[in-house]
Amino acid sequence: MNTAEILLWVVLPYVSLAIFIGGHIWRYRYDKFGWTTRSSQLYERRLLRWASPLFHFGILFVLIGHVMGLGIPKSWTDAVGLTPEAYHALAVGVGAIAGIGTVVGMAVLIYRRRTVGPVFSATTNNDKLMYAVLAVTIVLGMSNTVLGVLGLEGEHVDYRETVSPWFRSIFYFNPQPELMTEAGLGFQLHALSALVLFAIWPFTRLVHVFSAPLGYFTRPYIVYRSRDRQLGNRPTARGWERVGGGRR
Repeated sequence: MNTAEILLWVVLPYVSLAIFIGGHIWRYRYDKFGWTTRSSQLYERRLLRWASPLFHFGILFVLIGHVMGLGIPKSWTDAVGLTPEAYHALAVGVGAIAGIGTVVGMAVLIYRRRTVGPVFSATTNNDKLMYAVLAVTIVLGMSNTVLGVLGLEGEHVDYRETVSPWFRSIFYFNPQPELMTEAGLGFQLHALSALVLFAIWPFTRLVHVFSAPLGYFTRPYIVYRSRDRQLGNRPTARGWERVGGGRR
């Protein structure tokens, strides 16, 4: 292993992971009001109405596929009787559909952001960088799938024997950079772009991925009171008789 390979496949992953975790903690503590998608729905809805679900559902299934492909060892799928051919067909079939949906949705979202005046005006340099890195990462991943299906990737390399064990070795704190040197160039570029994406993630609108409206389940009801003795033409419902100056 030379110095460049160690920097790329050992040092860079840990630096990216540290920035990803530390950046989210910093952002949550010091920029809670900036923890938002900065939605542009008020500016334009027609394109957003179908492009946003297409992208988000597509990227969700892409993420699930990556978790399964990178996180589940090949020996586990062999143990349950899933042959490599069946696994490959399932991964390519679902991955291709999810990837196409993601790419098309992202393309329309970028087109919308570039051509709709108010949306473009609300786009920051931070957003442009995020979209560029995200687009490169997705396109590189999709190209690996397409080249694999067409058999144009050159000498076949099973990512489940190279990229996947390298990925898991990072979290085992026993990195094996030599595995990535055996992977194809397309997989290497995809991994590098993903590491860059994770490094900038906490400082972009992508933080909304870790947001959930759990407060809606515990917040108190909003009670509206009226000064009118009767609302509309209907009689007062039982249990809502006026008490004092309002309704209960």
